[in-house]
Order: sequence, then structure tokens, then C-alpha cells
Amino acid sequence: MERKTARLTVLIDPHKKKAFERLCAAQDLTPSQVVRQLIRDYLQQHGVTYSTQPTLGAKKPNQDPQ
Repeated sequence: MERKTARLTVLIDPHKKKAFERLCAAQDLTPSQVVRQLIRDYLQQHGVTYSTQPTLGAKKPNQDPQ
């Protein structure tokens, strides 16, 4: 799970902002959820890794060994 501790301020045309908020609401998503997903997708598309990504083969907390 990502720690949501940093704030990103984005300047956007008010009409685009309103349209974005309406679309997000229609999809039962918050604008923050959509922006976080867009950022994750963009980083992945460009092969950028970051420390909160799970590593392959990493055990999940409280996972019993098999």
C-alpha cells in the first residue's frame, strides 16, 4: 500500500477541472484515485521504479510459508 503523504499541486483550466471531476464522479472514483493511477501507469510505461513497488517473489505480511 502506498503512503499518501505528499501533495502535488497542478494548475489546470477550470473547465477541464470541472469536466474531470464530473467524469470521475460518474465512474465512482475520486480525482485523486485517477491521478494516482495515471502517475503509476506513466511511471510503468517509462520503466521507472520506486521504493513502494512490491518486488517479485516478496512475501506479503502475515503470509504463511508453503
